[in-house]
Amino acid sequence: MPTLDLDTFLDGLSSGEALHLAGLYDAWSADPKSVAPGWAGLFGALGNGGLPVAPPASGTGAGAAASAGAVRAATTDSIRALMLIRAYRVRGHLEATLDPLGITEIAPHAELDPATYGFGEADMDRPIFIDHVLGLESASLRQIVKILRETYCGSIGVEFMHIQSPEQKDWIQRRVEGAPWLSAFDAGAKRTILEDLTHAEGFETFCQKKYVGTKRFGIEGGESAIAA
Repeated sequence: MPTLDLDTFLDGLSSGEALHLAGLYDAWSADPKSVAPGWAGLFGALGNGGLPVAPPASGTGAGAAASAGAVRAATTDSIRALMLIRAYRVRGHLEATLDPLGITEIAPHAELDPATYGFGEADMDRPIFIDHVLGLESASLRQIVKILRETYCGSIGVEFMHIQSPEQKDWIQRRVEGAPWLSAFDAGAKRTILEDLTHAEGFETFCQKKYVGTKRFGIEGGESAIAA
């Protein structure tokens, strides 16, 4: 499976350059127009969360080299994790389990596979800084994938990244990520909702048989019959 190689971009960064990159990101966060269009495009594309870069520790010699190496590794993890998150926001609905009978086979998509971004099983439990994307400052890849699959690949599919308005996209994103519907209702509440829907459906069926051809409105909110 192909790997998205960002090491070429990061390997040449010295500790000073990494700090400069962090400064660019901070400037972009305050005003996207304050950085060159290329940087603005990169920061804006990475999951709506920008590029989290931690400033390297000060020092010289081997200690500074080790610190710079740690910054490069951490930044690589962050970028790859944000790319994975963005991929689920864009493509996650393609693996949603929308067929209650399980007849439709769900084809896997490489963009939703952590391996595509250079992650292996050994990386699943290492904490990664994601700068409060998904509501978490840091999370393991296992946690990230769990949240993403519950949000975008469960029994509800969400497709919204094509929306042009940033405010509208953000509104949807904040309300769906983390799949709040999984814990919103306990078993009793779910039973009550099912009973109410069953009663409403039964009453609608009765009206359809009793008052054939009469204009009325169903529980979906639209006209379900029009008088001939």
